[in-house]
Amino acid sequence: MLTVLGFAMIATFLVLIMTKKMSPIASLVLIPALFCVAVGQGAKLGDYVIEGVGTLAPTAAMLMFAIVYFGVMIDVGLFDPIVRAILRFCKADPMRIVVGTALLAAIVSLDGDGSTTFMITVSAMYPLYKRLKMSLVVMTCVAATANGVMNTLPWGGPTARAATALKVDAADIFVPMIPALAVGLLAVILLAFVLGRRERKRLGTLTLDEALVTEPETVLVGAGGGDRLTKAPRGTGTGTGNGTGTGGAGGADIAEGDDEEQEFKGLDPDRPTLRPKLYWFNAGLTVALLAAMILELMPIPVLFLIGAALALTVNFPRMPDQRARIAAHADNVLNVSGMVFAAAVFTGVLTGTGMVEHMADWLVGAIPDAMGPHMAVVTGVLSLPLTYFMSNDGFYFGVLPVLAEAGAAHGVSHLEIARASIAGQPLHMSSPLVPAVYVLVGMAKVEFGDHTRFTVKWAVLTSLVVLCAGVLFGII
Repeated sequence: MLTVLGFAMIATFLVLIMTKKMSPIASLVLIPALFCVAVGQGAKLGDYVIEGVGTLAPTAAMLMFAIVYFGVMIDVGLFDPIVRAILRFCKADPMRIVVGTALLAAIVSLDGDGSTTFMITVSAMYPLYKRLKMSLVVMTCVAATANGVMNTLPWGGPTARAATALKVDAADIFVPMIPALAVGLLAVILLAFVLGRRERKRLGTLTLDEALVTEPETVLVGAGGGDRLTKAPRGTGTGTGNGTGTGGAGGADIAEGDDEEQEFKGLDPDRPTLRPKLYWFNAGLTVALLAAMILELMPIPVLFLIGAALALTVNFPRMPDQRARIAAHADNVLNVSGMVFAAAVFTGVLTGTGMVEHMADWLVGAIPDAMGPHMAVVTGVLSLPLTYFMSNDGFYFGVLPVLAEAGAAHGVSHLEIARASIAGQPLHMSSPLVPAVYVLVGMAKVEFGDHTRFTVKWAVLTSLVVLCAGVLFGII
């Protein structure tokens, strides 16, 4: 019964958010509460929620202060050179922009933290996607999938969890998997190329003028092939494109209003929050912060708390300016932290009622005996839905040991099982139970349901590419 109700709860949640019948926050809270009552454990709902909140509280704190920190860094111009470099590289070609998104997300993912990756990637790329009327779900899809592949780094989390759960060395898991993961990253870049070509076909290839960065009144005139970004009076335009998609329609008389101008304020080289004289201090502080995260000198929430305090104090010594910066990023902080605490209700009920355990036992029991010698491949395939529908902790510490023992009975080593278990991470990074994904969709102003509907199929394909590459190379 708990198995059926567990799958029903997850299915109900996904259907409601993908059809936009409920907001993610409301569905993350109300659906598990309803199912908790349905299994006859309504009296324990409070305990489950408090336990879930306690588990995710450090994550929520980390996201809150990370948003403030990187928000301040964006305000003071730390990432402006990155934006300008990407603009020069991409040359307003949608295909190159999407490929650039994948490369940027992969590079920034080296710090091992998904939230940081999404903040920097979206901050750099969002204005360009908006300016060219490109699909924003393409950006979130490529960024999440690239980060999912890179999330397998030993300090990223899943590999360390697999090593701990099966009592093997993390290096013995990760190093042999490098060729397969490299193929997975190439698959993401190829995906970016294909999606970029689709965007180029929809919007046409544009030419980027310096006015895009230096002139706030610059507008997009036209979206067909051969059109270009030029300076034009407000309210004019001769575009003829008719592409549609999340992020706006291509073509047709695009003039910037106050709201859109506000969206592009991050590109304004004359904004009052810039601190060019403190650029190297801010760059050094950011590098030191990321290095401390990788070396695990302190818990990540503490590092971002200290970093945010230093960034505010040094860049904005006056109290009114500090309050203004905090207020400027309050919406993002509230949205993301609220989503995390709502997710705590979902995970708390899923775990506390025993649904996760029963679902895992059912899946393991459903594996035919004939598949025993192929348990590594079975583990890789199961890692896709299981790491999507439950937390990494639940999968690696709850399910993986059971799968490993089943494999050991048929002569499959724990190392092969562990390597296969990280294949599902490209899909995992778009799971509704991953707090970082709410940073991604929140900053990109994309509906979570739209992101899920568009991304899941590509993330599944990428995960399968990693798994198949591992099998072909003899790693799994």
